[in-house]
Amino acid sequence: MKHKIGFNALNRSSAHRKALKRNMVTSLFRYERIETTKAKALEVRKMAEKMITRAKVDNVANRRQIARDIYDEAIVAKLFTEIAPLFVERKGGYTRVLKTGNRLGDAAEMVILELVEKTSKPEKKAEKKASKPAKKAEKKDKEEK
Repeated sequence: MKHKIGFNALNRSSAHRKALKRNMVTSLFRYERIETTKAKALEVRKMAEKMITRAKVDNVANRRQIARDIYDEAIVAKLFTEIAPLFVERKGGYTRVLKTGNRLGDAAEMVILELVEKTSKPEKKAEKKASKPAKKAEKKDKEEK
C-alpha cells in the first residue's frame, strides 16, 4: 500500500514548484525567518531540514549536493559555517511554524517559518556609539596640532 507517500504539488508545474522551493529555502537561510502560506511552509520545511542535516558534516560532496539547490554561494557558506554548527547536538526539528492568521485577500492561512536557533549578529547601534566619540577625539587632536 502506498499511503502517505505523496506531496503537495501547490497547484504548480514541477519546474515552477522546484524554483519556488529553492527560492524560499534560500530566503529562509538568508533571513532566518520568512512569512508564507501554510502549505508552502510545510513543503519548504522538508527541504530545509534535509539541507541542515546534510550541512552538519562539512565536506565537498555535501557542499555540492546543497549547491544544486541553493545558487547563492554566500548562503551556502553561511549554511555550513553559521547555521549548521548551531544544530550539531540536535537530531531534527530545526525549524518552527508559527500561525499568524489569515491573509485578507484570499483568506489563505499564513504562517511564519523560522529557524529554531538564531545566529548571532553584531549590534550596529553599539558600534556606531563607540565610533562617534573616537572620531570626535581624532578631530580635537587634529585641531590642537
